[in-house]
Amino acid sequence: MWITVGIIVVALVVFLLKYVFTTPGPNPFHQDTREPLKPIVTDHKVKNKVLKQGFLASKVPENLDAIVIGSGIGGLGLAVLLAKVGKRVLVLEQHDRAGGCCHTFIEKGFEFDVGIHYIGDLLEHKPFRCMLDQCTNGQLQWEPLDNPFDMVVIGPPENRRTYPIYSGRDRFPQELKKCFPGEEKAIDEYMRLVKKCGRGVWAMALIKLLPSPLAKFLVYTGLAKRFFIFFQMASRSLTEVVNGLTENKDLRAVFCYIFGTYGNMPKNASFSMHSLLVCHYLHGAWYPKGGASEIAYHMIPIIEKAGGAVLVRAPVNRILFNEANEAIGVSVLKGKEEVHVHAPIVVSNAGIFNTYQKLLPKELQVRPDIQSQLSMMRNGEGGLSIFLGLNGTKEELGLKADNYWIFTENNLDELVVNYLAGKREESAKHVPLLFVASPSAKDPTWEERSPGKSTLSLVSFAKYEWFEEWKDGKVTNRAPDYKELKEVFIQSVVDVVTQIYPNIKDRIEYVDAGTPITNQYYIGAPKGEIYGADHGLARLSPEVNAAIRPQTPLKNLYLTGQDVFLCGFAGGLAGALTCGSVLLNRNLHLDSIALAKKMKYISTKKEQ
Repeated sequence: MWITVGIIVVALVVFLLKYVFTTPGPNPFHQDTREPLKPIVTDHKVKNKVLKQGFLASKVPENLDAIVIGSGIGGLGLAVLLAKVGKRVLVLEQHDRAGGCCHTFIEKGFEFDVGIHYIGDLLEHKPFRCMLDQCTNGQLQWEPLDNPFDMVVIGPPENRRTYPIYSGRDRFPQELKKCFPGEEKAIDEYMRLVKKCGRGVWAMALIKLLPSPLAKFLVYTGLAKRFFIFFQMASRSLTEVVNGLTENKDLRAVFCYIFGTYGNMPKNASFSMHSLLVCHYLHGAWYPKGGASEIAYHMIPIIEKAGGAVLVRAPVNRILFNEANEAIGVSVLKGKEEVHVHAPIVVSNAGIFNTYQKLLPKELQVRPDIQSQLSMMRNGEGGLSIFLGLNGTKEELGLKADNYWIFTENNLDELVVNYLAGKREESAKHVPLLFVASPSAKDPTWEERSPGKSTLSLVSFAKYEWFEEWKDGKVTNRAPDYKELKEVFIQSVVDVVTQIYPNIKDRIEYVDAGTPITNQYYIGAPKGEIYGADHGLARLSPEVNAAIRPQTPLKNLYLTGQDVFLCGFAGGLAGALTCGSVLLNRNLHLDSIALAKKMKYISTKKEQ
């Protein structure tokens, strides 16, 4: 035992000495850069001048320090971190607007968010809030959702049970106990395990930032699992853990309900992954004032101030390498011609599959070290999104600043398996799991921007293979049978939603659906996935986390975003922090925590 402890101590000392005896790079969190709040810009033409700057060779800044492929939060976040220490960064986006899954679009006068539904962990002076404030110079404002912020609906229409999910470290379990009398012991143990695992996520960042030989030593000696609760529980499925806590099937479902935020049914989901999401919302949920486009809108000027740029309609078709297989830039398709842009560092936020399977030269794709990393990952499940534009205010339609998670039964594993294994035409008629949210009801600026209108966003899963045959069709006018299948999905989903919100039935002015091949086109998702690479049990293992890190096997090529860390807005930003830590040779996770503590101390002193 003591020998093992000694090995761990020596390993950590070596890690610390690396930072003591090597010169760390500059710190993007060395001071509070928040500025006085400016009025929210509601004029789309003004915002588009920032968000829709088209690529031209003449717009590429000179003497670039880095190129980032993809303008999702992992790409923009990293570019901002580098810009804050004076680096000149070019971000290239294949879509016609910046933001990735943080972008919005307008149809028939209705504005829709595509990926930001609610964000947690945004209490003042929390490290995550501090990080976002610094990355937007304090201009991104957040509006709390109602409490309860989630409503879990279980069962068929004739026997629906609704369970409210409240925020609050104490109130969350207290309200569950009111819904499930006699299950107090199970709820308390669930909360104990969730908190213990959720707090252990730092082990994931550590294993990615340790020197690779040291990280592998901890993994293959079994020490990572022995000493880190996060990795101990990572190999246990959510189903296994909750089934061991209670026999109550509705309570099991409520324990598991939020699995849709990372995309794996409970039997394939890591309990550690699930714990992170539960902890993420434990203190509440928030929505960006002014809509999701505010995120990119306030990050891009910071990049530009340092001499960089964020350019759209800039599809990167390959990464450029020299004879020593070192990344030296990228090739951007401008019409039928290639424009070569060079920089000493290339970072991909396009995901591991796009990066390794599409952007590398063939001779580098087949390298054993590249194939080894690819073999550890697999594509996530495809996403289905349905957008409703409604005539009426939130008060008239009964919409609130909350979300509904709707399941047709309480055996969530069986429900998902049967749905995804079914024939597409049959599954389209009976979508058994659905997330429902009203972006317009969450945004206090909405009524001013779009008076008398409201929106609903509906999200579920759908197999890429159900739609694959139409992937090469024109995105705005695919084949009639594709449209017919979409219409079946839309109708079955709308039927469910109108049962929850009966006032919207005759108020629907606009409706359309985004399928996995829509995601493939607009956000470059290889199989239409919305959470990047799959987040199943293997993804959370110490072996995968030690191997998949910002550094790639190819010199000067790095990865950022969801596939480096974890999925979602917070996970993508954590990927940016991790990549930034490698590029700047300092632990930015600790730097952001230190600044948050400093800001809290200063705020407390002012109040005294």
